[in-house]
Amino acid sequence: MSAYAITNSPLGYLLVAATSKGICAVRLGSNKRKLEQQFIKEFKTAQCGQHDKYLQKWNQTLINYVEGEKPWPVLPYDVRATAFQRRVWEWLRKIPAGKTYSYSEAAKAIGQPAATRAVARACATNPVALVIPCHRIVPRTGGVGGYRWNPARKRKLLMLEAVSG
Repeated sequence: MSAYAITNSPLGYLLVAATSKGICAVRLGSNKRKLEQQFIKEFKTAQCGQHDKYLQKWNQTLINYVEGEKPWPVLPYDVRATAFQRRVWEWLRKIPAGKTYSYSEAAKAIGQPAATRAVARACATNPVALVIPCHRIVPRTGGVGGYRWNPARKRKLLMLEAVSG
């Protein structure tokens, strides 16, 4: 069973869902209704749960981060993943705020230099944006690259971390 809440944030609407073990989804969007509908389609048994103590705490922690009030938080997460995805995601969580790596540098860092595209795919399928900071991976050629939640949001996150990191 998971509970979720949708909050307005500097990045648009922020949907955070959690189980008792950790955060199971973080989504960003500009349309609250659409964000909720897409989430419910995937998590049919989730309940809107502002009262859930874990959800409330973790949601506020993420809001404080995106508002620039607190540094990037290391929060527990509860998601299904392949061994490769988990390895990439755990490595991403070790990147300090304000630092970025390219997809190829990330592949080398996890010991699989030929897995650049697989690293990119792991970033693209990250179900807990912000909790796993895939926004810290950028193209080797420059710019911010793509971001499931909109490149403009990725740019904002990188700017936020450059100032607070």
